[in-house]
Amino acid sequence: MYTDAWKNEGICKMIHKYRLGGYNIVMDVNSGAIHCVDDLAFDTLDGYTLGEAFSPPAELLERYTAAEIEEAVGEIGQLVREGLLFSDEDYEWATAAKGGAPLKAICLHVAHDCNLRCGYCFAGEGEYKGARALMSAETARRAIDFLVENSRGRRELEVDFFGGEPLLNFDTVKQTVAYARSLEEPYDKNFRFTITTNGMMLNDEIETYINEEMYNVVLSLDGRKSVNDGMRKTLGGGSSYDAVVPKFQKLVKSRAESKYRSVYLRGTFTHDNLDFARDVIHMCDLGFRNVSVEPVVAEASESFAIREEDLPRIFDEYEALAGQLPERDGLNFFHFNIDLSGGPCVIKRLTGCGAGTEYLAVTPEGHIYPCHQFVGREPYMLGNLDEGVANTQLRDRLGALNVYTKPDCVDCWAKFHCGGGCAANSLTFGGDLRAAYKIGCDMHRKRVECAIMMKVAEEAAQ
Repeated sequence: MYTDAWKNEGICKMIHKYRLGGYNIVMDVNSGAIHCVDDLAFDTLDGYTLGEAFSPPAELLERYTAAEIEEAVGEIGQLVREGLLFSDEDYEWATAAKGGAPLKAICLHVAHDCNLRCGYCFAGEGEYKGARALMSAETARRAIDFLVENSRGRRELEVDFFGGEPLLNFDTVKQTVAYARSLEEPYDKNFRFTITTNGMMLNDEIETYINEEMYNVVLSLDGRKSVNDGMRKTLGGGSSYDAVVPKFQKLVKSRAESKYRSVYLRGTFTHDNLDFARDVIHMCDLGFRNVSVEPVVAEASESFAIREEDLPRIFDEYEALAGQLPERDGLNFFHFNIDLSGGPCVIKRLTGCGAGTEYLAVTPEGHIYPCHQFVGREPYMLGNLDEGVANTQLRDRLGALNVYTKPDCVDCWAKFHCGGGCAANSLTFGGDLRAAYKIGCDMHRKRVECAIMMKVAEEAAQ
C-alpha cells in the first residue's frame, strides 16, 4: 500500500495505490476517481512527483524501457490535467459548522432494559449505567414534537426505536408511530421508522406490525451458534441462537412480500472469533442477504477486545470476504457498500453522521444526547425535552467536527469515506472528540480497499 500527497500553500493533492485481488488500483482522493492500471503505470507512480520533471529510478529502468516509462508518464500527466489524478482539494465551502443544521433523526431509547445478557454490550444490561426504565408514551410524543419543531424545512424524518430491547415496550412503539403519522399531513412530513431487536419477543402480531410500519428492521445475531451464544446469552444463560433464528427467518421471508422490505442482520465480531468471514457466510446460508458484522468496540482491558496484533488476521478476513461475496447469491455486506458513481453529498463526506446536530438520542427520562453511544455519559448530555438543547457549547463542538478539524484525518486517504469517524469512539479511545480510534481507522481503510477492489472486479467482468 502506498499513499502520496503533494502539498502547496495548504492544498493537499493525494493519491492512494495498492494491489488487491490481482488488480493494480490507484485512487485519487479528492476527486474519488478510481483507476485500474498496468504494472508499468503502477510502478512509475512510486517515483512520480507532481510539478517536477520525472527522472526514472534505476530499479524502474531495470524492468521497463525508457520509451515505455516516458509513455506512462505522459498518460499520468494527462490524468492530472483532466483532474482525475492529484486533483484539487476544493471543499472549504462545505466545512461550516453543523450547529445550526435542522434536525432530521432521533433515536428513541424506549427501553433501558433487556432480556438478553450480551457480554460485550456497551449499554451494560440495557440500562446505560443508570436505572432500568421504559419510556412513557407521553415522553415519546414529546420527542416526536421536538423532532418536528426542530426539523424546519426537512420533510423526510427518521425515528429509530432502540434499547436495550425496544420490544419490551411495544405499546409505546405503536402509540409513537400512530402519533407521528397523525402529524405527517398537517406538517408536511414523512416519517421513516427503524427498529433494532434481538428477536426474543417476536411473534405473529409484532411481525405483522413491523412489516406494516417499519421502514427498516435491524436484527441482532453474531453468526454461528457457538459464536453467537458465546456472547449473546439469555437471562438464564441459555442459547439465544436457537430462540431467534427461526423467528428471523420467518420475518425475513414475510417481509419480502411487505410494504417495506429493508432488513439487516447485524452482528459483532470480537477477538474470540477473528474468523468472522465464516459467520457472514453462515448468515448467508441461513437465508439472510443483508448482513453487517461489526468489530466490537471495547476497552483494551476486556479479553474480547480487538487488539493491534489482531489486525493482520482481520485484514485477511476482509479480503477473503471480498473474494467470496461475488460468488454468493445476492449477499450484501454492509461495510463493502460504496457508491463510486455518486455516493453521499460532499457535506456528509466531510462531517460524517451528524451526531449532536442532525441526529439526537432521547432517553426514557427525556434527556437528550448526541447519539446512543453517548447515553449515560453525563458531561455529554445536551439537554432535555422540556428545555431543549441547553448545552450549546457541546453542540457547537460536535457541529464543528470534520475531516479537517480532526488532526489524524487530514492526511488520511480514506477520509471522505468515513467523514471523520465516530465521535464517541474518538472520545473513548483518544480522550477527545477530535482524536482517532486508530484500530478502527485501520479496519475502515481495509474495508474501503476491499470495497473498491470489488467494484473494479465487477467492472472488469462486464
